[in-house]
Amino acid sequence: MKFNITCIPGDGIGPEIVSQAKLVLDKVASKFGHEFIYKDILMGGASIDVHGIPLTDEAISDAKSADAVLMGSIGGNTDTSPWYKLEPSKRPEAGLLKIRKELKLFANLRPALLYKELSDACVLKKDTSDRGFDLIIVRELTGGLYFGKRETVTENGIRIATDTLTYNENEIKRVAIKAFEAASKRRKKVTSVDKANVLDSSRLWRAVVNEVAKDYPDIELEHMLVDNCAMQLVKDPAQFDIILTENMFGDILSDEASMITGSIGMLPSASLNETKFGLYEPSHGSAPDIAGMDIANPIATILSAAMMLRFSFDLNDEADAIERSVVKTLAEGYRTSDIYTDGCRKLKCSEMGQKIVENI
Repeated sequence: MKFNITCIPGDGIGPEIVSQAKLVLDKVASKFGHEFIYKDILMGGASIDVHGIPLTDEAISDAKSADAVLMGSIGGNTDTSPWYKLEPSKRPEAGLLKIRKELKLFANLRPALLYKELSDACVLKKDTSDRGFDLIIVRELTGGLYFGKRETVTENGIRIATDTLTYNENEIKRVAIKAFEAASKRRKKVTSVDKANVLDSSRLWRAVVNEVAKDYPDIELEHMLVDNCAMQLVKDPAQFDIILTENMFGDILSDEASMITGSIGMLPSASLNETKFGLYEPSHGSAPDIAGMDIANPIATILSAAMMLRFSFDLNDEADAIERSVVKTLAEGYRTSDIYTDGCRKLKCSEMGQKIVENI
């Protein structure tokens, strides 16, 4: 089969990690008889340097014409980079918000898996980490507080800032369906997270999720307040399968979940629209302090490519092959510097990519 993939190497370590993901995909293509055709586009700081804006209309068009998008990382050092002297609408991250909106990417799936080979790197108590955990946070991505009306005004000499949190039932329903569909392929449990004891938006969220759940009678649904969920993630993450939540809560909880795995460099993500189209990227940032040093961890990007094969291309065997290769490589004791422990063999970014290629 032939697939067109738009690649966004982006900024910082982005080009290094995307190049390794491409090598892994090329090995999969060779092994399973597929063809992946890549087209690179600029976004973020790389686009600002060339075009003066973080995302061009041409780049958006290229992304829309592909079967999926694979991205590295966006942004730079907010204290020193000239990109952050620009107005907010022209900074690197504005390109990311724009492409999510243009591609209608409303559901963000962010797995958090603790590999037993990395359990020593987990920050949780040993009896907790020994149980392991494997969960996915499904975050609504294009609504809520981040996309609501906002303003800052001065009244009677006092500055007042307002951000509006708005959801309609259709926005909630479509992301809830994604969560229940994901749960149907896993352990059949959805934990919907809200703040229904305080917020009207959360009360609507809970009501709509309950309505969607009626179409999935074989899936267990529980509701949990966001503050309790934050506590439970560090107390007993093994209780979770799918966590479904709104935009801001998902932003916070997914970062918390990433850190309890031991390294954010291990975590992929997928952002999906109502079709099988998606944008796939690592959960970590651009790490400008180590850019160009060939020491970044490419595994999150490689696993993001595996998610692309699974969710956009329906190539489950091929995705499994990548994920098994990552596990095998870790079991053999190979590590990048961010996950290195005594007794292991430290690899550069390119060396880790090559080892995963060899193990497919």
